[in-house]
Amino acid sequence: MIQACAPTATLKKPETSLPETYNVGLQQDKPATQDQTNTADVNWKSFFNDPDLLYLIETALANNKEIKITQQRVNVAENEIQERKGEYLPFVGVGAGADVEKVSHYTMAGAAEESLHIIYQEGEGGEEIGEPVPKYLANYEFGLFASWEIDIWKKLRNSAKVAALEYMASKEGNNFLVTNMVAEIAHLYYELVALDNHFMNLEQNINLQNNGLEAVKQLKQYGRATFLAIKRYEAEVSKNRSHVYEVMQEMVEVENKINLLLGREPQPISRSSGGFLNMNPQVIQPGIPSQLLKNRPDIRRAELELTAATLNIDVARADFYPSLEINSRLGYEAFQTQYLFSPEAMAFSLAGEIAAPIFNRSAIIAQFKNANARQIQVALDYEQTILNAYTEVANKISNMSNLEKNYQLKTEQVNALIESIDLSNQLFTSGRTEYLEVLLTQREALEAKMELIETKQMQLSATVDLYRALGGGWK
Repeated sequence: MIQACAPTATLKKPETSLPETYNVGLQQDKPATQDQTNTADVNWKSFFNDPDLLYLIETALANNKEIKITQQRVNVAENEIQERKGEYLPFVGVGAGADVEKVSHYTMAGAAEESLHIIYQEGEGGEEIGEPVPKYLANYEFGLFASWEIDIWKKLRNSAKVAALEYMASKEGNNFLVTNMVAEIAHLYYELVALDNHFMNLEQNINLQNNGLEAVKQLKQYGRATFLAIKRYEAEVSKNRSHVYEVMQEMVEVENKINLLLGREPQPISRSSGGFLNMNPQVIQPGIPSQLLKNRPDIRRAELELTAATLNIDVARADFYPSLEINSRLGYEAFQTQYLFSPEAMAFSLAGEIAAPIFNRSAIIAQFKNANARQIQVALDYEQTILNAYTEVANKISNMSNLEKNYQLKTEQVNALIESIDLSNQLFTSGRTEYLEVLLTQREALEAKMELIETKQMQLSATVDLYRALGGGWK
């Protein structure tokens, strides 16, 4: 009958099933496998092999302000557990007090006091008996007091369990921030190294065009080139020199972004930029989709939040049931301090109270409905998080495959254009082609080399993205 007083909750059971393999499209050459080897289990210190990058990640995880802020949120959630555990344990305290009272003559207490004065003065034989009641009546007390709400319906214990689940969810949130921080540092590092290579590529092309400019000037002396060719070469050199300063500014901004994540003031970033185009991306083993449920911190957090939201419904339901509270007091009480610690001054009290809501329950009904709606909302969020994770991994796998093919074709393009530069120079020197053909070839080679560097950066970043999407980087 008591439990029938509470409304019924409509729980949402989330759909967590995932395909057996990652569906990455019909254009992939390799069929999907069910190999359970998963790169997400690899520690980030083993995943990256660049000492400079490892140092930056380690420094960021130790000094990043956002991570420290999140860690304090974790500490707050941990303290919440202790607070809620204390709510269902007896509360015992010690206290002392003193007060003085003078009652009004025109009250029941005042009339009773006046009667006592008359008895004191007259007595049965007219003599004075007893002691007069003081006009100003003091009261001194000292002792222990205790209160305890009996957790009949496990409301307080369930509330403590909710706090523990929220604490674990906050830790998973911190892990999610860590894995994103690792990926962000790696992204910026590869971007910085790519900018170094853009800078070197521009310098090489400027030197090449300066040599071409000198050759055109010499040919003009023999009447085999025009003043227009010289000016066009000079314009091309100036344009590329202006690009150098643009790249230098981008390098400063990326360095400062990294320093900001490292929690320090702007300063140069040590990096290894040589052999960038020969860097091979890490081989990623994606495992099977169901492993995302245990590897992705955002999924683990959503699962814990769902468990907490479900348990919160029981906490809200308990408000409809009777609550039992016991209060007690043990100590000494007297109207004069000289009697305070005498045996006759000892006093105690013990009381129990049980109460249940009957009318005007709209507030607790609304709280119960909110808890139910929150559970459904969190269950849907959990499903959406799983779906997003699976889609993200499928996209990253497809992206890595397509970038690999893209890089191979761009490499062939750059090699062909580099060979065409020598051929165009020879043809121009022998007077078999125009200077515009040489300039156009050099410009195409420069742009193709820049695209090749960008594609290599995208390859390395895509590897990091897949590692993060699988749930790697926080262990």
